[in-house]
Amino acid sequence: MRALSEDWAVYILKCADSSFYTGISTDVSRRIDEHNAGKGARYTRARLPVGLVYQESRPTRSDALQREAAIKAMSRAAKLDLTSM
Repeated sequence: MRALSEDWAVYILKCADSSFYTGISTDVSRRIDEHNAGKGARYTRARLPVGLVYQESRPTRSDALQREAAIKAMSRAAKLDLTSM
């Protein structure tokens, strides 16, 4: 069972077709392995392999979900700026 105090992370993956996928997890490396094994989101299953290009920590699941929504609302150019930092 996951501890309540465990930090969440927001991450951005770059897919094989150069598109971006944004998600949240408490264990980003495990989640990337799931994506690359075809057990992740439907979006990434059709665009394998994927690689991590950005990650940031958030203290709660709620904060991570809010940041994920904000990143998903960004333009591609803004995501490129964010991931090139």
